[in-house]
Amino acid sequence: MAQSSNKGTATFIRQRVTGALNIPLIGFFVWLIVSLQGADRAQMVATFSNPVVWLLMLALLGSALVHMRIGMNEIIEDYIHTPALHNLARLANTIFTVAVGAVAAISVLVLAFGG
Repeated sequence: MAQSSNKGTATFIRQRVTGALNIPLIGFFVWLIVSLQGADRAQMVATFSNPVVWLLMLALLGSALVHMRIGMNEIIEDYIHTPALHNLARLANTIFTVAVGAVAAISVLVLAFGG
C-alpha cells in the first residue's frame, strides 16, 4: 500500500521523535517502578497524586503507544499484501492501540485523583 512521500516523511519523523522521547520517559518509569516496589495502594495513590508523576506517565503512554502503532503498521506494510487483510490488520492495530491507551490512561488518572 503506497503512501505519499509527505505522509511517509511525517511518519518517519514521528517514529524518531517518539523513540527519542521514550528514552527519558522509560527511565522515569523504571525509577517509578523501583521506588514503588513493595508499596501499598495508599503509597501508590500518594505518589500518583503528584501532577509531575501522572503527567509523565500519560506522556509515556502516549509516546509509547504512538511508537508501537507506527512500528506495527510498518510490519503490516511489509508482510501483509492482501488488501482486505492489510486494511483489517491496520484497523485492528489502531483499535488495539486506542483500547490499551484508554484503559491505561484511565488507570493512571484513577490513581492520580485518589480512586
